Amino acid sequence: MSETLALVQEIARRAGAVLRDGFGRVTHVEHKGATDLVTDYDRRSEDLILAALRARFPDHAVLAEESGASGGDGTPGGYRWLVDPLDGTTNFAHGLPTFAVSIALTLDNRPIVGVVYDPMRDEMFAAEAGRGATLNGDPIRVSAETSLQEALLATGFTYDLRNARRDNFKEFEEIHFQVQGIRRAGAAALDGAWVGAGRLDGYWEFGMKPWDIAAGALIVEEAGGRASTAEGGADFVGSDSILVSNGHLHERMLAILRQPGGGPG
Repeated sequence: MSETLALVQEIARRAGAVLRDGFGRVTHVEHKGATDLVTDYDRRSEDLILAALRARFPDHAVLAEESGASGGDGTPGGYRWLVDPLDGTTNFAHGLPTFAVSIALTLDNRPIVGVVYDPMRDEMFAAEAGRGATLNGDPIRVSAETSLQEALLATGFTYDLRNARRDNFKEFEEIHFQVQGIRRAGAAALDGAWVGAGRLDGYWEFGMKPWDIAAGALIVEEAGGRASTAEGGADFVGSDSILVSNGHLHERMLAILRQPGGGPG
């Protein structure tokens, strides 16, 4: 494990402790949109993460969910941190214990280090480009499922359904008829990490932000799976869609998602 990955795991654990201590104690919730929430704990977690990253990597750019872009020289490329201090805020605010801290380091828009920490289960998913993926230090691999009919998938739906480029309902319906089941946990980073750990066989979603899936997608790739946009492109960090899978099911899922409205036409 590199020094950078070890440090990021430590930061994620500290941020996760903030969330764990605040779970069930939320008294003030703000709305960034009609259904897009933010709590004091999102901000406390983010403040902790950003302070730690800036102290160790003062020249790196940062893009964080609550505070936006900062640092760096403003030019494309180079090192950039993508930070989601509380992935699954709606779950957190309602007392549903499915949420995570997600931190990724990208180089020229490709993830090279990523961690997803689930503080309620004390599960640290981590990956480094070319070095594999782990769960609490033990190596993980994607599932070996080759049959879409036997697959368990996950998805999600964007907050801003009225203005969304694709609302995912037609895609959900089309895929649901062809698989064993689909789960909607409400935490994109965990969906990605769970694909990497073989708990899910694939996951897709639209309306994504770079911090939503960068770490989870790297974990999938380093666990032997595949990550792309929902259209099959390589630049998922720069896209608003994501598809991660165990690799065996990727092309079959893409064939559905590439169709207008998600169906066979």
